[in-house]
Amino acid sequence: MVAGSRVQQLCVLGSTGSIGKSTLDVVARNADRYRVRSLVAGKNARMMLEQVRQFAPEYAVMADPEAADTLREWVRQEQLATEVLSGTLSVAQAAADSEVDVVMAAIVGAAGLLPTLAAVKAGKKVLLANKEALVMTGALFMDSVKESGSLLLPIDSEHNAIFQCMPPDYQQGLEQVGVERILLTASGGPFRDTPLDTFAGITPEQACAHPNWSMGRKISVDSATMMNKGLEYIEACWLFGATPDQVDVVIHPQSIIHSLVDYKDGSMLAQMGNPDMRTPIAHAMAWPERIQSGVRSLSLADIGRLDFYDPCMERFRCLKLAQDAAFAGGTAAAMLNAANEEAVDAFLEKGLRFDRIPEVVDATLQVLQVHNAGDIEQVLDADRQARKLARQQIVRWH
Repeated sequence: MVAGSRVQQLCVLGSTGSIGKSTLDVVARNADRYRVRSLVAGKNARMMLEQVRQFAPEYAVMADPEAADTLREWVRQEQLATEVLSGTLSVAQAAADSEVDVVMAAIVGAAGLLPTLAAVKAGKKVLLANKEALVMTGALFMDSVKESGSLLLPIDSEHNAIFQCMPPDYQQGLEQVGVERILLTASGGPFRDTPLDTFAGITPEQACAHPNWSMGRKISVDSATMMNKGLEYIEACWLFGATPDQVDVVIHPQSIIHSLVDYKDGSMLAQMGNPDMRTPIAHAMAWPERIQSGVRSLSLADIGRLDFYDPCMERFRCLKLAQDAAFAGGTAAAMLNAANEEAVDAFLEKGLRFDRIPEVVDATLQVLQVHNAGDIEQVLDADRQARKLARQQIVRWH
């Protein structure tokens, strides 16, 4: 720890998810630098209790009131000092708490939008793992970052890699700093070589079995359809001030190179590392310093080879739909995200075939009109409309 620096107070939004748990692992390895002030989760009261025991936060917030009641009773029985709160307002208050220095924004999906925005507007150092918040609101989100003076650091391994490969003054504009394009790498998920005529029979268990990464169920399905890469494509445009035609996607099955930046002089910079989310988490938490993450170093000799090839858009229709939404602008990305969340949820509940996920998203976008995303209410209205129409499409195909 740097001499004279104080311990950073941390709020973890989504503490019981995969990113939240990895964040707390990094915290435990660097206990002299960080203290957990608040933990926020949805319904998993049992795991939250374990986290409260280990990290003794001032506040534990459950979005679900029943889960909060259960946790509150357990905390009382064990005579723990943590105060248990509940509801969406308490979630946002935890993110904007004046005592908090750093907010890990890792609530999955659109549910993470408002608390992440609350942290941004409060001027926090925000570690952005909830890509949907930026995908949905775009310019509104980035304008809030500028107005509040918030420090926004990307956690997705791809965007964190790009950040590490960018020149420090990239916000002047990519052309001004000599950047030609951004290349997002994608593993291709578990079905990159699976025959297309078998997609209808893919099960949730198969879709969630990612070959390289350990992730939650929703993001695992998004990786299998490559909608996750599509959302990252949109996010990259906003994070780095890129136009959609300045961002490309390349399949890289080994997930060792996490993304690349191509410069106009012919140089190409890449960030490499084992596929473990603790690396980008530790990088963002300590930036511009480096701390221990618990991730082992690469052995290039053991890896032996790295492969790359262009994605097949017939196989990965969700990626193409996301790219089209990026070019369309306005509320298109919010509607894309909403329809996808509904379709993925239905698939995980075995109410929709895997190959119907892009069908639901496409049908929703074909019907709804794209509007300017002038304020947050317009974004939320687009989200609601897309969810309603997507649910109708799901019933039709069930």
